Amino acid sequence: MVDLSIIIVSWNVKDRLRKNLQKIFASQGNFSYEVYVIDNHSSDDSAKMVRSEFPQVNVIENEKNLGFSTANNQGITEIMRINSGKISKYILLLNPDMEVRTNTLVNMLKWMEQNPNAGVASCHLIDENGNTVQNVRKFPGLWDQLAIVLKLPHIFPHILDEYLQVKFDYTKAKQVSSVRGGFFMMNTQTFKNRPLLDEIYFLWFEEVDFCRHMYKYSDGSEVWYTPAAECVDHVGQSFKQLSRSQSQTYFRESQLKYFRKWKPAWQYYILKMAWPIGMLIARLGEKAGLKSRAKT
Repeated sequence: MVDLSIIIVSWNVKDRLRKNLQKIFASQGNFSYEVYVIDNHSSDDSAKMVRSEFPQVNVIENEKNLGFSTANNQGITEIMRINSGKISKYILLLNPDMEVRTNTLVNMLKWMEQNPNAGVASCHLIDENGNTVQNVRKFPGLWDQLAIVLKLPHIFPHILDEYLQVKFDYTKAKQVSSVRGGFFMMNTQTFKNRPLLDEIYFLWFEEVDFCRHMYKYSDGSEVWYTPAAECVDHVGQSFKQLSRSQSQTYFRESQLKYFRKWKPAWQYYILKMAWPIGMLIARLGEKAGLKSRAKT
C-alpha cells in the first residue's frame, strides 16, 4: 500500500497538466506515491500526452465531461479496485494548474502524520509572484450567497470579507470550516465510513460539501489549513474556458443543490427566487464591462 495517491482531474489544460506532473515527479522525500489522471473528455490530446510522456501515471479517459466530483470518485474507486479494496493512507485531490515544490508533498505528509485529527487539510497556496492565494472559506450562509447572486460586492466591496476570511492569518496552522478543492488532502482513515464526494455537484460546492460531512460525524475529524507546505496555484485555468453564462449556470445549480441539502427549505427558495434577478444583473454588468470583485 502506498503512502499517497494523487488524483488529478483534467480538462483541456495539456500544458499545465504536463508541468504539474513534471513537478510531482521531481518531488523529494522518503515516501511512496501513485498518480491518477482522470481526463474529462479533453479535446487537446491531454490523455495521449500523459500516456506518452508519463507512462507511470494511471490514466482514465472519459468519453464525456463528468464533472469534478464524479471524476475524482472514479479515481478513488479505481485505487480501491486495483488494491483489492485497500486504499492509501492519504489521498490528494490536486488541480492540474497546481505546481508542487520539491518538498511540498513530503512536508504535507509529515504534517498529516503529526495531526491525525485532520481529516482534510490544505497548504499555503501562492501565485506565480509569491502572493498568498486565499483558500480558506466559512461555510456558505444565506446572506453571503445572496450577496453573490445579486452582485452586491460591486456596491459593497467588503460585504463578503467574513465569508472569504480575508483577515485569515496564513502564517499559522488553524482548524477551519472549509478549504478550496485545488489542493485537498484527505486522511482516508477518517473518511472511509463517509460518502465520497457527492456527485450531485458538477462543478463548485463539492469540496465544501465534503468538509461539511467531516463535521457531521462525531469521531473528531477536522478540516485544517497549514503553512507547513507550499504550492503554486495558477488559479482556474479550466474555468477560463467556460463562457460567463456557463460558469453562472454551473455555480447556480451547485449552490441551490447545496442549500437544498444542508439548509432550511425557506433559504433554498429565497435563493432560487433571487437568481432571475441575479442573472439579469449579470447580463447588464457584462454589457457594461463590469467584472466580479469577489472570488467565490
